[in-house]
Amino acid sequence: MSSHKMESRSDDLYSPLLPPVMVDGQPPLEMLSVDQALTKYCGEFGFWQLKHFVLTCMAWALEAIHTMVMVFADREPGWTCEPGSECLLNSNESVCGLQPGSWRWDSSEGWSTVAEWGLVCGQKYKVGLVQALFFCGCMIGGGIWGYLSDTKLGRKGSLTIVCIMNITLGLLTSISPNYWIYVFLRLLTGFSTGGIGVCAFVLAIEPIGPTKRGFAGMSTFYFFSSGIALLSSIAYTFQSWRFLYIASSIPSVIFLCLMLPFISESPRWYLIRGKTDEAMKIMRNIAKSNGKHLPENVYIVLDQAANSCDHNCVEIGKNEIVTMSVIDVIKSPSTRKHLLLLMGINFTSATVYYGLNLNATNLNTNIYLSVLLNAVAEMPAYLLTAILIDRFGRKSLGVGTQWFSGIFCLIGGLMGSHGSWMVVRTVCGVLGIFGMAGTYNLLYVYAMELFPTVVRSAAIGSARQVGQIGAILVPFVVVMDASLSLMVFGACGIVGGMLMFSLPETLNRPLYDTMNGMEDEIDKSSMLA
Repeated sequence: MSSHKMESRSDDLYSPLLPPVMVDGQPPLEMLSVDQALTKYCGEFGFWQLKHFVLTCMAWALEAIHTMVMVFADREPGWTCEPGSECLLNSNESVCGLQPGSWRWDSSEGWSTVAEWGLVCGQKYKVGLVQALFFCGCMIGGGIWGYLSDTKLGRKGSLTIVCIMNITLGLLTSISPNYWIYVFLRLLTGFSTGGIGVCAFVLAIEPIGPTKRGFAGMSTFYFFSSGIALLSSIAYTFQSWRFLYIASSIPSVIFLCLMLPFISESPRWYLIRGKTDEAMKIMRNIAKSNGKHLPENVYIVLDQAANSCDHNCVEIGKNEIVTMSVIDVIKSPSTRKHLLLLMGINFTSATVYYGLNLNATNLNTNIYLSVLLNAVAEMPAYLLTAILIDRFGRKSLGVGTQWFSGIFCLIGGLMGSHGSWMVVRTVCGVLGIFGMAGTYNLLYVYAMELFPTVVRSAAIGSARQVGQIGAILVPFVVVMDASLSLMVFGACGIVGGMLMFSLPETLNRPLYDTMNGMEDEIDKSSMLA
């Protein structure tokens, strides 16, 4: 039986058999979940959601800038032999083995950390180390900010703090006196950056109705790719790595001062924190901005309350604070399985996605153009998956995009590195990015629908933490033989698609608020199947 039919029958179980009776001349309270209120009264995706979605997703551009800035800051500039030196007789393509003073960088030493601190030859591992530690910071921060976003700070509060931290750390990084201070500051920047994507995605999607959530969720990564494209322009203008870190902090200042004040907290978070009045105020604003009306007798409640309360219920409108953590996700058999599978898929996806992007530094092309083209190549993938996600569902599309990416990476790994074979390998790499970009975005939509509001950010953050382990290993994979690297990325894509086979389909399912509400709905669906 299709999920749509099951949901229709499930909703019928809670529909009144008789019309509601007026009490003292007033209609009785109508207790609805957030999804039900959005669908019936407020509008699933109107002007309010569009404005809120665009403003919130601007934060994705900030994550892209703070993550990919190291591609430019830690690049190795070109070099030239000094006139009359023995270097001119050397046919090596590397400065390793050349006498000091026999060569010079084509640009000033301040153009990159590699030139300023001599991170070449025996010191080249330090470039991979700083990038790996940045992703290590992201791994730690993803789980912590996810938990704080679900509990004390909320989605908007957490997003505000990470933006302030990124601005401060970016400015401090620009004045790093030595390599090790630079490494430490990049580690801290990774910690704060790890919370941006989780907080922004959940905050942007939670006020959107169920039938519009898939397309909207798949559109968030346009902002990430736009951030990479913007970074290419910033890096081309400010080519000194110190000025680059200052300039790359300015978009965060703009977001913090001009956009964040116009972003609302999630009504779902207010609901699980027992702040029903604040949640109702936002819901009424949504309805008003969308040209609709939310009746005074309508009250939003947690999903478990909406399912168990009859239409004359009053006291159940007083929601209690519900606080849970990723430990509760692990305790529940169904959500534990989902979390472990998502962790594995995030690991393989992050390895492929960041591996193919960071590999731009190994191409013998203009680095600014290469990064820009990679960002542009991702955008058709977002459009295609956004169109197909509600047609084929999350599961089938996720398997397909990962296998698409994996197969082309494997083909690229079998190609040679000279002549026309190099062109084929480059094309395979671009197609690999195309497929995995769609997967990486789809995972956020999928994870959001697999976990209830009370643990949603924590679960997504934990899955991303494991994904960051893949990103940590990527800098060391990239320095391997090019063919072997692509073979590794191809294997990861194939394995990730196999793992996704074990996840349930979530197309047109509601966003649950509590663990009990989700488990009750699963039990009812099993009985109706």
